[in-house]
Amino acid sequence: MNVTRRSLASACAALLMGLAAAAVPAQAGPRLDKVMESKTLRVGTPGDYRPFAIKTEAGYSGHDIDLIEAMAKELGVKVEYVATSWPNLMKDLQSDKFDIAVGGITRNVTRLRQIDMLPGYAPFGKVALVQAAAKDRFTTRESLNQPGVRVIKNPGGTNEAYVLQNLTAAQVSTHDKNAEIPGLIAEGKGDVMITETYEALHYARTDPRLHAAFIDAPLTPVNTLGFMIPVDDADYARVIRFSWELVDSRGGVKAAAQKWLK
Repeated sequence: MNVTRRSLASACAALLMGLAAAAVPAQAGPRLDKVMESKTLRVGTPGDYRPFAIKTEAGYSGHDIDLIEAMAKELGVKVEYVATSWPNLMKDLQSDKFDIAVGGITRNVTRLRQIDMLPGYAPFGKVALVQAAAKDRFTTRESLNQPGVRVIKNPGGTNEAYVLQNLTAAQVSTHDKNAEIPGLIAEGKGDVMITETYEALHYARTDPRLHAAFIDAPLTPVNTLGFMIPVDDADYARVIRFSWELVDSRGGVKAAAQKWLK
């Protein structure tokens, strides 16, 4: 067989292989297949962080709840909420207890080394929630880190990490239910809760006994929040990111911010 015939044979073989490949239907990744076949998106959230995700007797509500419901609608699936906690959030996602995590989750390198996160939203900084009557007592970082200051923290998140790293001289205690800590501060059972901009503003607006300190000059550089997704299925990540982009392009992210974050 001369060179021309060999080239023609090779070309024909390549064409036949291409046609055969085209005849085989494309398969999505296993997580994406499961979501689309079950018509269910499992959403994990601690459900204790206003105004992003809070669970009450009436169900779940908040900024992130509006967005994940809109994303599910774009996917043509329903949402199934799965309870988790801040200490178990990463472990539960990696153990396949849910497909995506929401609820005011800070984007950071520690998390992104283990999982993926959707685009950032709601720029914020770490601030302090204190009693309104004591707001003049807490005007500097140093004023928070004093032996007589009672700090109440929730375990497992970046707020706890800030407290343990920066408030080493204060009296630090732990309360498992994040949503109850503002009430404890308001009642004088603690002096300081370290949280993010929007949670502090929410509680200060709804309870006149509370004050959001350091709003204009946060304790940390500005960061953003984001939804956590696993890294076990590139097809799922691509599609879920596309659903976020659709919601964003149609004004959903802006609408959620105007409803919950103003």
